[in-house]
Amino acid sequence: MKTVAFVPIKMNNERTPGKNTKCFDDGTPLIHCILQSLKEAREVDEIYVYCSKEDIKGYLLPDVHYLKRDEKFDSAQADVNDMFYTFSTEVDADIYVLAHATAPFQTAGTIDEGIRIVKEGQYDSAVAVKKMQDFMWQDGKPLNYVIEHIPRTQDLKPIYIETTGLYVYTKTVIQEMRRRIGQNPYLLEVSEIEAIDINNPVDFEIANAIKMNIINR
Repeated sequence: MKTVAFVPIKMNNERTPGKNTKCFDDGTPLIHCILQSLKEAREVDEIYVYCSKEDIKGYLLPDVHYLKRDEKFDSAQADVNDMFYTFSTEVDADIYVLAHATAPFQTAGTIDEGIRIVKEGQYDSAVAVKKMQDFMWQDGKPLNYVIEHIPRTQDLKPIYIETTGLYVYTKTVIQEMRRRIGQNPYLLEVSEIEAIDINNPVDFEIANAIKMNIINR
C-alpha cells in the first residue's frame, strides 16, 4: 500500500507571521522538525510540502517534494477539507498522512504506529490526541464530574483532545467522505511534548525551550 505524507504550509500566518520557517535558537527552521520525523518514519513512501509560495523550496530537506497549491487555500476562509481532498486528486496514494509544521515534536514512531493501525484495516483513520483528566466545565456547568462529589483526577472520565498535529486516513475517507477523520477512527494518544502545537508567539517560545533544553539535551 502506497503511503504519502504531506505538510500543508501557509506563508502568510496571521497570528505568528513566518512561524513555519522561523528558526529555533539552534538554527533549525520549524518546518525541518516534522519533515525530519516523516523522513525517519519507515511506513512513509513519499513526502510533500503543499504550499502556494515557491519560497518554501529553500526550506525543504532532501527527498522531500514540493507541490504548488492554489492560493485560494491561503485564505482564512478556506475550506481545509477541500484542500486535503484536492491534494488527494493530485497525488495518488492508498493512505495519506497529514502532518503539520506547527507540531514539531511529532515522532517517527507515532507516525509509523498510526499508519500501521490504518493499514491493518480495522480503523479507517487515526488521529493524534492528548488525554485530559482534569476538572472541566462547559456552559457554566461541570462537564466530567458533579460538584457534590469530587473524585481523584485519575478517576475522572478522560476526555481526548485532537492535537491537530497528525492525521492518517485512507483514500476512501478523503475522496468519498471529504474529511480527514473517517467513520471509525483510532485515537492515537501522544505525549505532552508531542502534543505541542504552535499557534502564537508564546507557543513558539515554549517550543523553543523544549527544543533547546529537552530535545537537544
